[in-house]
Amino acid sequence: MISIAGVTVGTALLIVVLSVFNGFFDLIKGMLLNHDPDIRIETTVGTGIALDGDRLAYLENHPEIKLISPFVEGKALIAHRGGSYKVGVIKGVDPEIFSQMVALDAYFPGGEFDLSLHNRMPGVLMGRMLMGQLGVDLGDQISLLSAQSIQRSLTQFSGPRTLSFDVRGSYRVDEMHDASIIYMDKAAAQRLFNMRSAVSGIDIKLHDHDRALSLVPELQRSMGDDVIVRSWYDLQKPLYDVMNLEKWGAYVILMIIVLVAVLNIVGSLTMIVIQKTRDIALLRSYGMKTNDIRNIFLKQGFYIGLIGCGLGGMLGLLLAWMQDAYGLVKLAGAESFIIDAYPVSIAAGDVALVLAGSMILCVLASWYPANRASKVDISEALRYE
Repeated sequence: MISIAGVTVGTALLIVVLSVFNGFFDLIKGMLLNHDPDIRIETTVGTGIALDGDRLAYLENHPEIKLISPFVEGKALIAHRGGSYKVGVIKGVDPEIFSQMVALDAYFPGGEFDLSLHNRMPGVLMGRMLMGQLGVDLGDQISLLSAQSIQRSLTQFSGPRTLSFDVRGSYRVDEMHDASIIYMDKAAAQRLFNMRSAVSGIDIKLHDHDRALSLVPELQRSMGDDVIVRSWYDLQKPLYDVMNLEKWGAYVILMIIVLVAVLNIVGSLTMIVIQKTRDIALLRSYGMKTNDIRNIFLKQGFYIGLIGCGLGGMLGLLLAWMQDAYGLVKLAGAESFIIDAYPVSIAAGDVALVLAGSMILCVLASWYPANRASKVDISEALRYE
């Protein structure tokens, strides 16, 4: 019973902890995917991607691609009222397509995304933090100066060309996103960076988000070597890698708890072998084979593991479900976070891995006592009987 209890607690703990790690992973992933595409194609050369007919037709006709959103991206010097300067990231998009790519309600209040011309003046959207740093209010004008314009002015001995824009709206982002991005119409960004009809990259939304990682190699082969194709995982790879490392590091550490519980099986079965030495010798004298004796104790260890893993699996799943449904364990300082309790996401693969790992340890733990039982010397054990 002590051995079964140890395996039960260890198995349940593993399932709950891995489910919490999965919950945090899904939470962060969901937040990032409100803004990140399923797949992004970016240029590896400075001239941008030329959207020729073949490439565009391939992407538009691909059965797994739902939406494509070409964009222009680069850095520019932002000037306001002649006294405030700051370097920001400019992203030119097609407003109608972009509104279908990202969760507008999460970033742009009311879904406002007006980048059109008003009185021949194009509009931009700025992050609230950047607006505060520059002292910009809605309706103000800002001037943008690209690095290409500065370079051209130096080589042609002329003044740098600046473009003016109306600040039409603001957006809010979490700390995981760059708050210095300024959104404008794609055509205006192409003029700013002198890119003609080329684009910096293409964001892609799939019908099935889970197909992104497997689709990347195919798109890379089809699009050529002058571009790089990255999935949503690749776009935030350091963050996702750290979260996976933490999860599997916790799995290895917590498996040690199961290993300690499994040592009870070694001790209890070894004691049984010592207590039953005469009975084992008697069975051997009746003609029972060595393998049969070994299998008795192997089965006992297997049954301990089976019962412990079964109870632990049910207990772990029950606790994870209760946490997901009722939020039993609250987060410290939850008032400043987007959730108030530990998130939980149960993955069938993780549960199977935990149960399989615990069962293997239980069977391995019974091997030494079983092997010792099979080597009992009949004459020595029955000498004084």
